[in-house]
Formats: sequence, C-alpha cells, structure tokens
Amino acid sequence: MLQALSHRGPDDVGLNASESAVLGATRLAIRGGDDGRQPMVDAASGVVAVCNGEIDNHKELRRWLAARGRPVEQATDVAVIPGMYLELGEAFAEKLVGAFAIAVWDPREHRLTLVRDRAGERPLFFSQITGNIIFATEIASLVSECKLPVAFDNAALQRYLQFGLFASPASPFNNIHKIPPGGLVQIDARGIRHSTYWRWNNVETEKQKPSLDAFDKIFREAVRRQSDVDVDFGLFLSGGLDSSLVSVVTRALHPERPLKAYTLRFKEESFDEGMFAETVATSLKLEPVPVWVQPDELPGALSLLIKTGGEPLADPAWLPTALLARRAAQDVPMALVGEGADELFGGYPTYIGAGIAERFANLPAWLRTAIRRVVESLPVSEKKMTISYLLKRFVQGAELDGMTRHELWMSNITPAILARLGIVPTASRAYDADIGLLLDRVQRWDLESFLAEGLLTKADRASMSSALELRAPFLDESVMTFATTLPVMDRVKGFATKIFLKRYALRYLPKSIVHRRKRGLSVPIGRWLRGPLREWATAALGNERLGQIGVRTPVALELLSEHCRQQADHARTLWTLIVLSEWLDWVAQETACGNVIQLSRRTADSV
Repeated sequence: MLQALSHRGPDDVGLNASESAVLGATRLAIRGGDDGRQPMVDAASGVVAVCNGEIDNHKELRRWLAARGRPVEQATDVAVIPGMYLELGEAFAEKLVGAFAIAVWDPREHRLTLVRDRAGERPLFFSQITGNIIFATEIASLVSECKLPVAFDNAALQRYLQFGLFASPASPFNNIHKIPPGGLVQIDARGIRHSTYWRWNNVETEKQKPSLDAFDKIFREAVRRQSDVDVDFGLFLSGGLDSSLVSVVTRALHPERPLKAYTLRFKEESFDEGMFAETVATSLKLEPVPVWVQPDELPGALSLLIKTGGEPLADPAWLPTALLARRAAQDVPMALVGEGADELFGGYPTYIGAGIAERFANLPAWLRTAIRRVVESLPVSEKKMTISYLLKRFVQGAELDGMTRHELWMSNITPAILARLGIVPTASRAYDADIGLLLDRVQRWDLESFLAEGLLTKADRASMSSALELRAPFLDESVMTFATTLPVMDRVKGFATKIFLKRYALRYLPKSIVHRRKRGLSVPIGRWLRGPLREWATAALGNERLGQIGVRTPVALELLSEHCRQQADHARTLWTLIVLSEWLDWVAQETACGNVIQLSRRTADSV
C-alpha cells in the first residue's frame, strides 16, 4: 500500500505495527524538515496518528497543548494531532485548520478515527472486509495488485456518467467508502459511526453588510498561514481574478521572496490565457513559467492519473493540471491556487441563471418555445464557453424547479443523451428541503459536490501524482465562514457575479483583470476529438467493457460521429465515456474486481 502511495510522499516512508493495527505513511516534507517522520506515536498512551496534509494553526495548538502539560517536541505541524486527540477525543477535529486526511488509532479502546478536512481538499477512503478495516488516501492503494476484492457500484457509476464525479460517500466500488468533507468516522467493536464535525452553514447564517477591511485581514491571514512553510513554493496563475488575487496578496506578504508563477498555455486562442497571466506575473515581479499543452500528451497522462489514483474523473482540465504540476514539481514541492472562490462568492454563470430562470418560466408559452427554437438552432462553436453554449444549457432546464434545474445545468451528460446510451438517469438527491434562498442552496451543493469531489479531486490527484502539494487560501475556514454572511446582492446582481470579491480585488488589481470575462480552466477537447484525438477516442468508445455498466457502445460511436460532423457538441459526453473506458481497462488489468481475498491482520491501514 505504501509503495502504491510513493508518488505522493517521496521524502520519507514510515510504518508502525502492533498486534491489532498497522499504520503507515509516505511523506512530502512541507513543514518540520527532517523532524517530521510519521506515524506519530504518543509514548504514554500508545495513540498513533498519520496525516496527509497540513495543520496550518499548529503553532497556536502547540501553545494550547503546552499550557495543558502536553509539550510537542517535533517541529512538524502534524505532531500536534496525538495530543489534540488525547485532550479532546473526537472533538479534536473541530480545532484543526488546514487541508488534511487523518487517521488516529487508539489501542486503549481499539478505536480507529478517520477525519477529512472541511472543504475536502484531501481524500480519504476506507473499506471493511473479513473483519478488517483498511484505509488510504487513494483507491489505487487499496485495490491495486489484488490488495482488496472489489465489485462495481453500478448506481455510483451511472451517477458518474451524469455528473462526471463520485459524491461522497460513494466510490466506483461498492465496498469502498469515501469520507465526506467535514466528516468523521469512528470504528471499534461497537461498529462504524459517521458524524459531521463541520458544514458550510451559508443557508442558515444571517446575512449582513460585508466589510472590505474585515475581509482583507481574514484573507491576508489565510494566505500567510498557508505560505508559512519551510520550503520554497510557487503559484498557479491563470490571469483570472481568483489566482491573481492569491498571487498579489502572496507577493504583498513576501515582497522579497523569489516566486514562480506557472501557467497553462494552449495554441487555441480562445482557450489560452497566457498573455493575461504574464501581465500579472510581470507586474508582481513573479517569474512566469509557461507550460504548453499538446493533445498528444493526453492519452498517456490520463492512463497515469488513473493508475496512480484508481478512480475516473470527467474533468478534461485534470490532465493539463497534471502537466502543470509536473513542471512545477521540478522547482517546488508546494503551490498556492485560487480554488473555491467561485463557490463561496458566487462566480458561476449558473448562479445568474438561477436568478433569471423564474422570469423566463413566466413568459407566455409561445414566446418560450420561440426562444428555445432560436437558441437550439445556433451553430456549434469550438471556442471556449461561448454564449451559444450557455444559452443552450439555460433553455434545457429553465422551466424545472430550482435544484433540479441546477443539476441539469451541471450535468456532464444530459438525461436525453443518457437515455440514448441505455443509462437511466439517477433520481435527484434530497436537498435542504426548500429552506433558505435558492442561491444559498445551489452554492452549498456546488461546494459539497462539484468542488469537493470534482475540482479538488482534480487538483489533488493531478498535483500529487508529481508530489506537488496545492493549497487554496480561499478554503481557509475563516474565509469560508466570512462568505456565509454575504447578501445575495454582494454575490450576484443581474448579469454580474462575485460582486463583493471584485470590489475587494480592486484594492490590489487593475480593472482589466478584475472585470475580465470569466473563462475558467478549460481544454479545447471538442476540437481535439474531431482531430488529433479522434482515433484514440474511437478505440475508447468502442471498448466492450463499457457494456459492463450498460453503455451502448454503438451509440457512443454515433455521438462521436455527430460531434465530428459538428451536428452537435458532445465533447463533455464523449470525454466522460472515454475516461470511464480507460478506467475500466485499468480495473480489468490491475485489480481483483470480483475476486475474494482474505487479509491476514485485523486492521491494515495506510495514509
């Protein structure tokens, strides 16, 4: 298991074994230098802890523990975990700030505690089999080379086809479970107990007029905490608002520090943001490092990401992010990124749609029909995030109820295309009833599903495949808490998004960056599937293994043909199927799917 995780932690590997438990860890040294070997063991109690990630408030926690007679000797940040557990029990998770997946074994109670950070920046999976508990930060560590017998979770795989990800607690396998963001699981002789120690309470929080000065203090402190490390670090910079804001505040806090800014570049003009990123980097005296993405790199990169991580993810940006991380890892072990700002501060076009859909639904039926016909007749474009693409998505779901409409807009494959493929769309999950504002509810849904299990999964698996840790200051607990108080008019107003954050950004950035049209990281996959990747796509979509989960491969090939003739834009559908096809090949070749294997110990654990 540790060998399968070696790409995440090349700096050290440690193991602690007893009659009842084996815990291990690979380490990427960010804080504590050579004094950070895991597992961490409390000599008096025998409590053992392992952690993947960072505890950003470890200095405050050290002082707190010392005042209670528990001095922490090791310099590394994760060394505070055993003492915090011994002082507070399972409530210790509430006091930690950072990005982390943690396991604590208490031999006195024969109890295992598993914890995932609030936003879900770090992954954590577990399984119970033949009286054993086995856990890891990546599925591949559990199942590769016949470590764990597994079988498909067909419902989860069908939902993957719809949304391109696996929302916790689901995974692709029916006996492997994912700890949710802000989740805690305790396992002992009494069974398995699930709890939530934190949730983003934007729906329930009373709104108030936001203060630019108050947020400035909070955000600067978040960046300071995450950049208070013992190693060199860099920045992922697209030239958009979020990454530029992280970069400019980082430079303000570290005015003399040499910093490199890593940027993806594409030859396709509408997808390339390199010129904007270079402008920001130059103004901040950052060294720009462009990373050009070529379509022929994608098949090999996808195969490697699936092999190291063990799960499919249908975000085409997963692969370029991995290439960017591979280049950055040549220079630094850590980089700061802008993830989380859109979900917290209202940055997506769908949030505009949530506000105007009801007005569209109240138009006369003949007018709605006429508008829909005009929109659907708009030609397919290979450019990035075109108005025609957004309008087509809008009219597809404008007359549905709020959360169902949002689900449709966020789908990778629409219900109509799923039906053609032979897949029955899954029923909508239960939401927060109808309490609170619709915008609050869709933002929380995005944060807990598409951010945690999509964008952050992309970032974690892509970066850690090259042993590069990504940190997101917007996902600091204090920033997330501040965002819960924002009134609607400070998030979305008319056709404008991120109202408050843009107002704040003007303190640091020029209007040309702050008010530049949002693009987001995307890939010209539509064009590439019609051109250099067509042969590879044809082979993947014709893979007979797709039939194992009910996909009609002849229809998949028909969709590719329609896409190549530009009859329709099926890029997201095709990519979702291609990733699944590649993953199914990995499952067949390198796992014990469907087989039965006995484990020799009561617990075999690894982080």
